[in-house]
Amino acid sequence: MPAPRSTSRDLALIATFTGVVAALGLVPAFLPPGFTVPITAQSLGVILAGAVIGARRGALSVVLLLVLVAVGLPLLAGPRGGLGVFASPSVGFLVGWPVAAYVVGWLTERGGATYRVSWGLVANVVGGIIVLYAFGIAGVAAVTGVSVEAALVATWVYLPGDAVKVVVAAVVARGVHAAYPGLLGSGRRSARERSTV
Repeated sequence: MPAPRSTSRDLALIATFTGVVAALGLVPAFLPPGFTVPITAQSLGVILAGAVIGARRGALSVVLLLVLVAVGLPLLAGPRGGLGVFASPSVGFLVGWPVAAYVVGWLTERGGATYRVSWGLVANVVGGIIVLYAFGIAGVAAVTGVSVEAALVATWVYLPGDAVKVVVAAVVARGVHAAYPGLLGSGRRSARERSTV
């Protein structure tokens, strides 16, 4: 099966969500005392990218953001940019962002023809917390030299905020899909077609 080609609408949606994640970087980051990774609002944008525009486009929007960051644009909360951020303890979370967006989108696309908040919460938790934390914990352990177990324990401070982001993203995605049905494209159509078989 040939790879899907990007249309002008796809490119516009990708660019829009690159902008959404970048805009959330304007919310000041907070670095809890004793922790190495700042708390930011940008992971909300990552979850929204997958939940609203699907796996492929959601992941590409985040990849584009990271490319812009790598060339020096200060688009991360702080503001931060440049290759140096990829040598910081945050690197695992940054590398995990496109994967998280893809997983959220992939699961969302399989949730049926109508976006359901209950299924959206499942998709957001799996991609936006479980998958993202797996990358983030590995990054913290690799950069700081602590054990994976110690890095795992050190992530507890992020969970309450991320739980709120998961819920907010599901509610926002439900509203967007109600107003603009069809945003998920072929993945959502495939799920609908399977449900009628």
